[in-house]
Amino acid sequence: MQVSVIVHVIGPDRPGLVEQLSAVIRAASGNWEGSRLVQLAGQFSGMVQVVIEEEKVPALRDSLAELEDSGLHTSIAHITKGDEETASDSGLSYDLEVVGQDRQGIVAVISKTLAAEGVNVVELTTDCTLAPWSGERLFKTNARLLVPDSIDAADLLQKIETIAGDLMVELHPAELEAR
Repeated sequence: MQVSVIVHVIGPDRPGLVEQLSAVIRAASGNWEGSRLVQLAGQFSGMVQVVIEEEKVPALRDSLAELEDSGLHTSIAHITKGDEETASDSGLSYDLEVVGQDRQGIVAVISKTLAAEGVNVVELTTDCTLAPWSGERLFKTNARLLVPDSIDAADLLQKIETIAGDLMVELHPAELEAR
């Protein structure tokens, strides 16, 4: 029987990591179905969804463990049928963009506001850059949110904007993606 697993990876970035990881998955007769991989601060990190015969998961785990010698740490999480479609999948998808002067705790305050409303953060990217006009550090976040049907988007936007007057906040329905 085929099962779906998530392979987590993290380690020092270098050329060839994706090739090395994909070769291990292929050698175990796994199928690379989806992934989120990124290099951040010199580290390579990500998740790969792999569909594989259940009896081959131990061999995949053993082969991944051999990557530890090269500094790539891995783990495997099994996905159950209920994991892929959870109750948190109900609602409307929105894109959130927040830009403002960088300071400690922005993500904590925004995520607390979202959690209080029952909003699920599906994807999150953040970055700090220098403002071209002043040279001050700007914080920018982009998030894909799953907002419960019972939450009014305008009210949610207002709650996020009240966090700090100096944050520029945009909230709009996400583009529909083909599934």
